[in-house]
Order: sequence, then C-alpha cells, then structure tokens
Amino acid sequence: MKAAVVTATGVQVQDVPEPKPGPSDVLIRVRAAGLNRADLAVAAGHAHGRVGGAGTIVGMEFAGEVVAVGAEVPGSITPGMRVMASGGGGYAEYALADWGRVAPVPDRNMGWAQAATLPIALQTMHNAVITAGGMRPGEAVLIQGASSGVGLMGMQIAKAMGARLVLGTSTNAERRAKLQAYGCDVAIDTTQADWPEKVLAATGGKGVELIVDQVSAGVANGNLACCAILGRIVNVGRLGGFKGEFDFDLHALRRIAYIGVTFRTRSVEEVREIVRVMKADLWSKIEDGTLRLPIDRTFPLAEAAAALAHMKANGHFGKIVLEC
Repeated sequence: MKAAVVTATGVQVQDVPEPKPGPSDVLIRVRAAGLNRADLAVAAGHAHGRVGGAGTIVGMEFAGEVVAVGAEVPGSITPGMRVMASGGGGYAEYALADWGRVAPVPDRNMGWAQAATLPIALQTMHNAVITAGGMRPGEAVLIQGASSGVGLMGMQIAKAMGARLVLGTSTNAERRAKLQAYGCDVAIDTTQADWPEKVLAATGGKGVELIVDQVSAGVANGNLACCAILGRIVNVGRLGGFKGEFDFDLHALRRIAYIGVTFRTRSVEEVREIVRVMKADLWSKIEDGTLRLPIDRTFPLAEAAAALAHMKANGHFGKIVLEC
C-alpha cells in the first residue's frame, strides 16, 4: 500500500506492507485523513507519545470503510461500515484503529473529507470543555487558539452544551471575522495588550468560568487575569511555546484550578471512555450537522509533504485533508 513515511530527508510517500489487525483492532481502508499540529512534529522526526522516528507513518485521524476486525472487536463494527477513527498511521491507504476509537459516519450529507476532520477535534474538545473543564450550562467560556479546527469545535461544543457566552481568540483579523459562524459571541485579538480587559468587559467584570488554552506561554498570565474567581483553565496545547512566565500570586488570588490534559499518557481504556462519553453527549448534533468543521484545502496522498507545508505556513482556516 501507499503511505506517507518519515525519512531522513522528510516525509515521502512509499510502498509499505499493509497493517494486520490485532485482537482489538479495526482495519480501515482509508479514504481521507485529517491533518493535525502534532503531525508536524512527527514529520520532523520527533516523538509524539509512543510514535515517532524514521519509518513512522504520519497521521492521527481518518475515515473510510472497515475491511477486517480483530476477535475482540464488538459486533457493532463490521466489514463494509463507513467509519471515522483516531489512530496511528492515518496518511495511508490502510490504517488500524482500536475499536474504542471508531465511530460510524452519519449517512446524511457527510463525505469522507468531512468525516476525517472530526475525530480528534471531537475527542479533544469534549474532554477539555466538558470532562476536564467541567463546563456547566450558563457559564462563559474562552477558547484560546479558536481558529484551528480543534478550536472551532471547542466553541461549538461549548455553545451546544449550554454556555451563555463563548469567546474565541485569533491573532489574524480575517480569521477572527469568521469565528461567529462557529459559535463565537466575542472574538478577541491577543496581540493587543489589553485583551484580558476586553474579556472582563464582555463578562461584566467577572471573568470567564472556563478557559481552554491551546496557546500557553505568552497568554498564560492574561488567562489568569480574565478567569473568574474559582474558574478553571484547561491546558490543551502549547502553540505559543512550552515555557513562559506565570503569576503564581494571581493564580492563588483568583483560586483558579489549572488542569493539564494530553492523550499521550492515557491508557487504551481511558481513551475508549473519552470517546464513549463524547458520543453520548454529541452524536445527535453530529448527525444533524450542528457540529461541523470547514475544510481549508484537500491534497492527494501523493502530496502529503505539500499538505504538511501548508499547515506549517499557518495560513489556513479550519482543517486540511488528504484524500487517500
């Protein structure tokens, strides 16, 4: 089969053996694969969790038809089903996913490319907003890095689950103007020094009860300043840097719960439960089209390196997809 493989000279599409499913695996004929920021690190040869290095097939989410299933896979997943999934090696003609990461593609008006945009965003942001973040109806929520695919989904989930006010940040004016269509009530430009004051003004001086932060570093103290007393900050990503200043006194003064999350140290059982509760809360909204992501651009699998370069350039809005 063809797959996008990490080599000493960059990502190259090569012929590699087709994967074989283990007892809990689902083998999927991939039709489309979504790109994610973590793919850039893997493509550069770095480790991401348990994967990485030369010979790694890039890709974390994909959609296609079930080809075969392992002996421990529940009977609800059968060959021929149209599914979406998260798992390793997604930039390929065939890929494996644990059965707990697999979900059916809604039949109504959803093609392969759209289905491939959803698994990571849904799992990450339902967990961040609802499970880790503990969002309750009537709260105000701020999504840092809102114009990414995961950020756009975070705003939609917050709105769908009853947030009274959703704020989203982007440093790009054109992208900020598009946020309203994805659940954003107030768009914030964090390049402006007074952005925390704008968040406070939008919340009547109280601050937001929940911040989901994909940026970190440079916005960390601003987050503390505009988070409500007894609010929560969930650290999902570090797009703005892994290290930065942190005002410990302000953190204590506002009695903020600061929560770190990642899938890299979660067990198979934990991830299965994340997917299960996400589907219980959100699946009807996926089926009726309430939760959706824009597709910025599609590339054929043969142009995987160009697709990654397009993501690295950071000029996109929404998701980039490989058609396999």
